[in-house]
Amino acid sequence: MNLPSTLWRFIIILLSFSIKHFPLLPAGCQRFIPLGNLTVEPALPFLIGSNLTVYCHTKECKRGFRISLELNGETVNSLKKVNCTTMMFRLFNVRMPRSILICELKGVDQKPQTVNGLDLHGGLPPDKPEHIMCEMSRSSDFIDCTWERGQKTHILTTYNISVNRENGTQILLDQIQDAEEITIPRAMIDENTKYQLIITAYNHFGASQSDTFTFCVKDIVIPETPCIMQIEFGNNSMTAILQWKTSESSEHLRSDVRLRTDNAAWEVGEETELSEGLIQVDGLRPLTEYEFQMRTCDTSRSNSSKRSFCSKWSPSVAGRSPGKGPSQQLHVWRMLGSLGTNGLRMVTVLWQPPSPDDYTGAVQQYKIFLGNDQKQEVTGCAALSPCSVQVPAEVQALSISAVTLYGMSPPANVPLRLSGDVRSVLRLLAPAANGSAVFVSWSWPGKKHRSTSGGEPLHYVLEWTSVPAAELQWQKVAKDQDNTLITGLTAGVRYNVSLYAVTTRGVSAPSSRLVYSKEQKPVCGPNVSVLVHEARRIQIQWDELPVDKQKGFITNYTIYLQMLDFSNTQLSKMVSASGPRQMWLDCPEGALALQLTASTSAGEGQRGNRICSQPETPAGLVIWTVFILTLFIAIIANLMCWSCVRERIKQKCISWGPAWLNETLPKPGNSNAIRLLEQYESELSFSSTHSDPPLSPISLISQEERDDVYPTIHVETSQVGSRPTEPTAEIPLLMSDPGTILVDSQPEHVNYKPQIATLAPQGGEVKETEEEQRDLPSFWEEDRCVRFGVLLGGFLSGVEVGFTDPPLGLTLSSDSGLLWPKTPKTTIALNGGFSLERRATENDVEADSLSLDLQQGEIMTPDTADTCSSQYTVQTTLKSGYFPQAAAVSSTALCDAQR
Repeated sequence: MNLPSTLWRFIIILLSFSIKHFPLLPAGCQRFIPLGNLTVEPALPFLIGSNLTVYCHTKECKRGFRISLELNGETVNSLKKVNCTTMMFRLFNVRMPRSILICELKGVDQKPQTVNGLDLHGGLPPDKPEHIMCEMSRSSDFIDCTWERGQKTHILTTYNISVNRENGTQILLDQIQDAEEITIPRAMIDENTKYQLIITAYNHFGASQSDTFTFCVKDIVIPETPCIMQIEFGNNSMTAILQWKTSESSEHLRSDVRLRTDNAAWEVGEETELSEGLIQVDGLRPLTEYEFQMRTCDTSRSNSSKRSFCSKWSPSVAGRSPGKGPSQQLHVWRMLGSLGTNGLRMVTVLWQPPSPDDYTGAVQQYKIFLGNDQKQEVTGCAALSPCSVQVPAEVQALSISAVTLYGMSPPANVPLRLSGDVRSVLRLLAPAANGSAVFVSWSWPGKKHRSTSGGEPLHYVLEWTSVPAAELQWQKVAKDQDNTLITGLTAGVRYNVSLYAVTTRGVSAPSSRLVYSKEQKPVCGPNVSVLVHEARRIQIQWDELPVDKQKGFITNYTIYLQMLDFSNTQLSKMVSASGPRQMWLDCPEGALALQLTASTSAGEGQRGNRICSQPETPAGLVIWTVFILTLFIAIIANLMCWSCVRERIKQKCISWGPAWLNETLPKPGNSNAIRLLEQYESELSFSSTHSDPPLSPISLISQEERDDVYPTIHVETSQVGSRPTEPTAEIPLLMSDPGTILVDSQPEHVNYKPQIATLAPQGGEVKETEEEQRDLPSFWEEDRCVRFGVLLGGFLSGVEVGFTDPPLGLTLSSDSGLLWPKTPKTTIALNGGFSLERRATENDVEADSLSLDLQQGEIMTPDTADTCSSQYTVQTTLKSGYFPQAAAVSSTALCDAQR
């Protein structure tokens, strides 16, 4: 023996051992190892409805676990402990033929462990076989016997069939399980002998025997089984015609048909025998799959045993019913247009789609024909209504049909002729409570006028449309009705309802009325206008509200008058809506405001536009008013031409305006700095050997050091011709308020200026100064308040300023400028440097100076009763010290005694 054969033998032995002791399991499965066993008393199978005792036995006793039993997933609570390894459970009245028992070990916070499981099988004893029947056809070789076995036993049941001759000789003994039919060979049966058939059923729980069934061959012969040859469905899909045949004469045969859909239960069909071999089945549904069977019954045989001698059901034949075409006429109506010059009339045909239950599929189109014979087609319209066609004027009627894939509806007549009959009368139009419907009733007087009219009503047509005109809606009503309900209406919308009677002679004239399904308040008021307004009365006119704004039938208007004076009196007057919309009203005198409202049965609406009116003014008063205004304007125009008047008006306007309005801005051309720069650049002969010393650094000093550095300024003011001397006011140069010294109540700021004195102007500059002085307003010359100032120059040890000119007063150039006295000559002495002499005219004013204000009350005027035109001499002495900056002192304003 070689090595390969030995190896193969070892593999085979190993596989055999593993399969025997360790069988292979499907993937994902585990081999169950029971922990015990289950036993049931009584033994299985059990009789359904009995009580069972179940024992669950474990192999070992486990502490902390208890034994439990589940029946079909439900815990069994009736239990009794036998010992540590065995538990007994009681099951009462078990009715289920198939159940599952599972015994488990359960512990606290432990996963349950399955001990074992068991399938319970229950059953019932067999019932007595009943309704035994044996049948055979003339050409059949077997006899078919059937019976009813009763209730289901749920376990295996065996049926013993015994066939004996009438003398007791047994010719057949057969056995069959769980069946309800058996086949007996015809060769074993003599046609002239009677036989007895006995069926016995038995199983685990008992046995049951049927009654004896006696038969003879000639008594069990039935007609041959028919055969369905063809199925044809009708045009409307509601009927099917079955064509069938049989091998024997059908003279005494009656046919039965049964059918079903989708393997449902068989149903007896509503058949009608049309002829030999043809049966019509009614009551079908369109587009449905049917299964048909049929049989034949012999009507010539006696029926003493109350059994039917019918053949077996034929093999099934299936067929699908087609779609259903429309079977009902359409509800149609029309709207007639005017007759054209070509003799054609435009007719708009309206129709309502057929009911979905009356056809299957979709409507492809609607065909319109001339007349009712459907010979001449006018047009084919889409599936939407309406459709307009042109027809000759002599055409009296049209017809329309709905076309589907499975047929066409019967033609519906569209009458075009007017009958001339007495029209029906609308009696009542009552809105419904919900506000979306109207109840309509009418009467037909045709019975009283039948001899003259000769038309019998066929039906009525009720049409309605909203106002303003919108899409027409209509409804066909049977001739035996005299009322109907119009639904789908909108509250606050006016509808025009018309009723037509369609008779055998044509269409009657309409009976129309207006109606609201529910009235509401008007959304706005009418527009009112005034025609004439006199002192005590007024004539007004108003427009009618648009129909869509009325929201109901207008019953009255309310006119509101309101006085436009302080009393604000309001009057109102109600006017009927049936009257004219123009009228005279008595009113109070004065201006008025008018408004109108409209009212319906729902209430008063909103007010309309508000207009104001006042009585007409007489023509004479208007003329006098125009004349006076013209005269006043002419006088004002003449006064404006006088220079003195213009000057006074200018002064008044300036006095009433803000302070900055009368300020004269300095001209840059008069700036001393600019002049000096121009002279320096042009290398003029004028030059100064002096230059500004360098600025010392800024440092903080104490109060005592400040008094030593900055001396006190002594100002002496004297009035020539009044008093010889004035007291000298000593004013510290540096005040607590930095940069200012107040003399009067108007403080002036001390600012650094690049010039300290005014140079003597040249010839051209004098002229510019004179022009500048002439630009000042004249009322400043008349001002009796005089202001003067003293210029202090820096870098000097002392300054003396003297005015020795005649008392001609001083002129103010600006609030912070230097005030020069209006004298022919002004001399300024500068002790520490050089002296300049300036001669100016009366209008010369020096600007751009540095002012130093003295505190109010420090320098008092010599005599407040004197006038400001007196001559003043002001002397300012700077005792000693170095001053890095210049300052100006402004005096108080001295007014004359009259002020």
